[in-house]
Amino acid sequence: MSLVCRVIPCLDVAAGRVVKGVNFENLRDMGDPVELAREYFRQGADELTFLDVTATVDDRATTYEVVQRTAEEVFIPLTVGGGVRSVEDVARLLSVGADKIGVNSAAIKRPDLLDEIADRFGAQVLVLSLDVKRSPATESGFVVTTHGGRTETTLDALAWAREAIERGAGELLVNSIDADGTKQGFDLELTALMREISSVPVIASGGAGKAEDFGPAIEAGADAVLAASVFHSGQLTVGDVKAAMIADGIDVREVHV
Repeated sequence: MSLVCRVIPCLDVAAGRVVKGVNFENLRDMGDPVELAREYFRQGADELTFLDVTATVDDRATTYEVVQRTAEEVFIPLTVGGGVRSVEDVARLLSVGADKIGVNSAAIKRPDLLDEIADRFGAQVLVLSLDVKRSPATESGFVVTTHGGRTETTLDALAWAREAIERGAGELLVNSIDADGTKQGFDLELTALMREISSVPVIASGGAGKAEDFGPAIEAGADAVLAASVFHSGQLTVGDVKAAMIADGIDVREVHV
């Protein structure tokens, strides 16, 4: 595990706006991504993650613009994912200010993409984004999904994560589709299983509802915790989360507001 645990607000971006739903459905507008990013930076976020949740050709230009505008004002690492299909996509996102790139569906379709990105840019750039559901159809009980959890693959989530690491993924962003947007807490079983098989940092995502939910995810094995709606709604600040983590005896980067 990392010595200092990270708190990462996630901005799901569609057509240049931040959106959020429950289980990736019924998306609603949550604000301007650059304004929200600036506020989370002020609050002491360690990193930011942008996910283009529509990722169509038409929206891609918007995403480049949003990333560039954010990188000019926010001086913490930016991870960008959604619709990344080639090393050229990665190169362009890095050129406008992204620090790390999240890859999901395209890697499932063509796993060699992971090797290509890692070989060209290094493992530190490559984040495997996993949208995971519970399923009796796999050995681990967890299956990889695409299309925001609506389409199940045949991939066992743990086996796929292990393969991705072997191919050069430098980090795992593990999102529980079952927990996403429910505010009932992170899937601690999933987090612990990913920690057992992973030699790279694990980011827990999906289910945060209160400040006290974050510490248990770290204790289960996550190196970082990611959330969206609790931050966008103003229910919690990054400082609230870090204060609760410190109370749990977890080391975090101090917040200076």
